[in-house]
Amino acid sequence: MTERVTNKAIFSSRIFSINYVTYPTNHSVMKHCDPVQKGRYYKLNFVLIQPKVGGVFECSNCIINLFDRVYFFRPDKYEHSVSRIQSGKRVLLSFALNI
Repeated sequence: MTERVTNKAIFSSRIFSINYVTYPTNHSVMKHCDPVQKGRYYKLNFVLIQPKVGGVFECSNCIINLFDRVYFFRPDKYEHSVSRIQSGKRVLLSFALNI
């Protein structure tokens, strides 16, 4: 049985949310954009646990990338993805703002 991504909402409102997300071994995220009905969408992701192998975040235009652990980007405007996690897990604290 394959493990699933766990996404625990810490806080959620119409314009702001905080999530604790765990991606297991063998998981990947294909290139995509996150559509929004109106406004601008921003994400600030803190990688709390990096996989041993794989799980590399890629974004066509990151506003901020600090040490491959802190990412600030526009998921509505720029494609982003995560390569397959070959060993370990990837854990994020994710802040999302839609203004």
